[in-house]
Amino acid sequence: MKFNRNILTELERCYSVACMDINEKPYAFFASEGHFGCYAFSCSDYTEAKTVWEQPGGTMSIVKVPGKKGEFLAGQKFFKMFDWEEAEMVWVKTLDDGSFSVKTMLKMPYLHRFDILQRNGKNYFIGCTLASAKNAKDDWSNPGSVYVGELPEDESGELILTELRNDFFKNHGYERVTWEGLECGMVSCDSGVYIVTPPSSDADAWSVEQIMSQPVSDIACIDIDGDGQPEIATIEEFHGSYFRVYKMIDGEYRQIFEHPEVSEFYHVAASGKINGNPVFMGGCRRGKQQLFILTHNKETAKIEIHTVDENAGPSNAMIVNLADRDIIISANREIGQAAIYEIEP
Repeated sequence: MKFNRNILTELERCYSVACMDINEKPYAFFASEGHFGCYAFSCSDYTEAKTVWEQPGGTMSIVKVPGKKGEFLAGQKFFKMFDWEEAEMVWVKTLDDGSFSVKTMLKMPYLHRFDILQRNGKNYFIGCTLASAKNAKDDWSNPGSVYVGELPEDESGELILTELRNDFFKNHGYERVTWEGLECGMVSCDSGVYIVTPPSSDADAWSVEQIMSQPVSDIACIDIDGDGQPEIATIEEFHGSYFRVYKMIDGEYRQIFEHPEVSEFYHVAASGKINGNPVFMGGCRRGKQQLFILTHNKETAKIEIHTVDENAGPSNAMIVNLADRDIIISANREIGQAAIYEIEP
């Protein structure tokens, strides 16, 4: 594979990425974790740009609202180090004139990752806090929590949350997964990896199942070798030095791959499909600062590495399957760039 980089804009501390339609056309969204903005670029030729907001910044997550055109949830005011007490979540709508309305839905200290899961026609919110309180950057004495609740129909409704777990230290990683046929949240923290499943009805409860027990910072899941069972990619430990892949063997997850570069601050762990084939994607903010793709070679039964870029220092990235091609949207945080990589087979 060959990857061609397109720099869309310079954005200091570029951190979050997403892709969704505006007026029936796909746009790539980039937001800063600093006191900077959020911007959207047309995926057709990248020439159309929209400003979602200039301030306040501090965006950790952007999540499309299912069934709502041009509407999404986003985090704000989650700033660097341990200055996160004012973190909040907003509901953003695309207006007819192409501008955006932003309404605060939730104020929650240390709200880091969140998502919308669907089951039986309902939208459920899941939110993960990195900690409950911090007195310094390296203070991890207070655990984070997982909050859940039914998402209201629109931004005028009330989001009522229940604390599902409050014992997840360094509660950092998240990916939406299909697990045993259901849309679930995969949450990773210092005590391992958990599957969080929405209830089957109003009378039932959410479930939490632990599937791995080692400290994990970030997580991704896909059946990379096509055997019908999902493999799991991890960054270990918190903001860790190792990017690894695990496979279920004899009833437990066993390591089958480790990226050869051992360097602090791996941060990207994602999954998707390129040219119709399942892949993992990883990235590191130190060392060679690579963004890379992992594929499975069926002939050798080995995982192979494809370097997308170096000296980029990505914080988050995602694979997008457009109608005519596949692209990678990457927040190259360490060089302050919003980038899209065109993929050639």
